Amino acid sequence: MPVVQRAPDRTDRMIGALERFGSNPVVGPAAVLAGTAAVGALIWFGDPTNPDGHLPACPTKTLLGIVCPGCGTMRMLYSLMHGDIAGALHYNAVGLVAVVLLAWSFAAYCARVWTGRRWRTWQHGRYSAVVVLVVVVVWFVVRNIPVAPFDSLAV
Repeated sequence: MPVVQRAPDRTDRMIGALERFGSNPVVGPAAVLAGTAAVGALIWFGDPTNPDGHLPACPTKTLLGIVCPGCGTMRMLYSLMHGDIAGALHYNAVGLVAVVLLAWSFAAYCARVWTGRRWRTWQHGRYSAVVVLVVVVVWFVVRNIPVAPFDSLAV
């Protein structure tokens, strides 16, 4: 039975580039974690739930007066870091799902870099990009419908 070779994907090319430059496979994930920790500390100490805080408001909401799909994400992350899942869902439910999917993707990326095995995640699905686009567009439209119960989604 012949062995079927699969075409290299983006992760294969990235790992090949790391190996060519002799980089440690811990550096990339450590840099992502350090950046995430820095942003998390900024949100933790900035307290976006306080209207008089130092963190900026959403520019789309400020300039155009509409609620974008990302509105409430800083407050959602702040609530999530403080263990308030209900508050996180209130501020941005789709953003909370996105955080879970990003964490899953990052874990699969780290496993791929460290073990060399390919890990299948949600973004490898055939229609995953289309589904993400449709969900974001629907979330954008639904959050801007000015009648009950949709008006409670605007933050």
